[in-house]
Amino acid sequence: MPGPTPVEEAVAAAAASGFTATTRSERAAALVALAAALERASAELVAIAAAETHLTPGRLSGEVTRTANQLRFFAEVIEEGGYLEAAVDRADRSTVPPRPDLRRMLRPLGVVAVFTASNFPFAFSVLGNDTASTIAAGCPVVVKAHPGHPVLSRRTAELAREALAAAGIHPDAITLVEGMEAGVELVRHPLVTAVAFTGSERGGRALFEVAASRQQPIPFYGELGSINPVVITAAAASADAASLAAGLVEVVTRDAGQFCTKPGLVFVPAGHGFAAAVASELASAPAHPLLTDGMTSALEQRVSALSRRDDLAVSRGPGDADARPAVVTADIAAFLADPDALLAECFGPLTVVVEYTAGDDLLPALGHLPASLTATIRSAPDEDVTWLAAILSPRCGRLVFDGWPTGVATGWAQHHGGAWPATTGSLHSSVGASSLRRFLTPVAYQNAPESVLPAELHDANPLHLPRRENGRLVPATRG
Repeated sequence: MPGPTPVEEAVAAAAASGFTATTRSERAAALVALAAALERASAELVAIAAAETHLTPGRLSGEVTRTANQLRFFAEVIEEGGYLEAAVDRADRSTVPPRPDLRRMLRPLGVVAVFTASNFPFAFSVLGNDTASTIAAGCPVVVKAHPGHPVLSRRTAELAREALAAAGIHPDAITLVEGMEAGVELVRHPLVTAVAFTGSERGGRALFEVAASRQQPIPFYGELGSINPVVITAAAASADAASLAAGLVEVVTRDAGQFCTKPGLVFVPAGHGFAAAVASELASAPAHPLLTDGMTSALEQRVSALSRRDDLAVSRGPGDADARPAVVTADIAAFLADPDALLAECFGPLTVVVEYTAGDDLLPALGHLPASLTATIRSAPDEDVTWLAAILSPRCGRLVFDGWPTGVATGWAQHHGGAWPATTGSLHSSVGASSLRRFLTPVAYQNAPESVLPAELHDANPLHLPRRENGRLVPATRG
């Protein structure tokens, strides 16, 4: 009889690690230890990542710092404790109907599967945001390594397990599996309670359907695709079209455009020199290798298909190498004639510029926009863009004003999500404090003796949490 598969071993080990029983302070210490371990090994890990991904050491070194900061941030979030949504409603016989003693909080789901991303080999990988929020929530994690950086994934997992053990946490709180078949088996495993995924719409959709088709379906939190539209007003273009064009080319070509928040579609008024300024900037934007040969091939196929159309103009960076930056220019009529062709996300340094005139009605064009992680409005100072915000805000998770959307800060107020196809769970963020909520589920206790209650729900609030008592928000108290 064949023995257990690597996935079965990894999931069983994670489930038996006892991690769901750890305290918030123990998990906070573990997160800090993971951050320190990552920083100590930064030079080694950056060298491995640069060899596997073609990303520059400077970019990767900054990403290590970002990842360590994310881990420490989640330690602060769980130490504060408000994420538990603890609430105590004491018995009240005067209500109709009489109210029993009710106490509610969030608890960890159990083993979580995390699929890592190609474009952020640290910040969305083995110790990236999904793993950090999973660990903070109290869930052991089985990481599915990305095939684009396997050596880095193995070494990072090894360091993570060593750091956990040194912090007094069972190292099997983080295990690693590899391979496409292993990913499907992982989503099907009966001990896996939720999945976090960052990747393509096609791959995410396939795994989403696996998660939904299980005998006991589980939540699948996928970040899949995003066009990230930008609308530049006439007043903004009149003020400084050249600066806007330079900014657009910079964010589209930065790290070869391999960002989930890259602006992939820009509406700009005609007649202000924006297209000419973009072409000028593009002339000095060199090609940069993409993460994989498959991504490069997909980019070239997309550019080739758009170049064959008579109603579009395609400009590229200098030279004849593959993966040169590309800008596709169309007017409103061409966009409305075939919006799907121009709304399809293309990974890499490509964006679509749609020019409109004063006589064009933007509303029909904006009505075609799919949901995205972000939308951006570039306007003049004091210009009233309320109408634009009203149109764009329901179509994005984050609405950006007079900037570019590529930076995704980790914080309490951040939301990185959106309706399909941006994510499969638009109610939740994959970045920031609220990302913990994906891996937590509520439990209420009715008339429970204090001996069986979690300390967070005891009358005296011994852990000094912020919580709601009889409907009143009670702030945290000092211990």
